[in-house]
Amino acid sequence: MTNPEIVSYPAIFSNQDNDSYYTVTFPDIPDTVSQGRTLEEALREAPDAIAVALPDYAEYPKPSNLQRVQAENPNAIVRLVRVNMKEKLETMRSKPNNIHQLFSGWSDDGIRDTELDWGDRQGQEFK
Repeated sequence: MTNPEIVSYPAIFSNQDNDSYYTVTFPDIPDTVSQGRTLEEALREAPDAIAVALPDYAEYPKPSNLQRVQAENPNAIVRLVRVNMKEKLETMRSKPNNIHQLFSGWSDDGIRDTELDWGDRQGQEFK
């Protein structure tokens, strides 16, 4: 069976015991977590978490019923998070993997590579 290109999963948004950050968990995708300083940021970041986790599954998990997840989490915000997997993965693949890729597209602003202190970071992935 082919996995769908567009998926929607219930997500639980909670800012309890998290220094007012919103933690996002997905009941159907264990060990997948995201967060945001605000609810808006958490909503914006949640699709990335799904897009990173789902390729590990040969067959995507079946989404739970939204109303059931809401009933089980009455003190949290529960929303469906929709992701176009093909588009999201293409966007994520185009992001740089290390510092050199990050800065490779910058125009010369008078600072030369030899003047920058790259230290031991060359080739190091950044997060």
